[in-house]
Amino acid sequence: MRLRRRARLKAAALGRSRGGLNSKIHLSADRYCRPLSFVVTPGQASDNPQFRAVLAGIKVRVRIGRPRTRPDAVAADKAYSSRANRAGARSGR
Repeated sequence: MRLRRRARLKAAALGRSRGGLNSKIHLSADRYCRPLSFVVTPGQASDNPQFRAVLAGIKVRVRIGRPRTRPDAVAADKAYSSRANRAGARSGR
């Protein structure tokens, strides 16, 4: 019974935190507040490792050529500020 419950919670991206069962949405948007990509994680998951996953999901269609995948600028919450994230954003990986 417990295994089924854990599997169901994992599939729904629900996890324990101070407020009970919840989930987090990590979202990237353009300057007009249109969503570009998002990742849903359980509530107890850390924010920092999701930065690269969100940036990897960005694909902006342009008229000619491949879609753009690297943003010109990034504004993020304090939870995403680490040396690895800043270096990854600079290098485009």
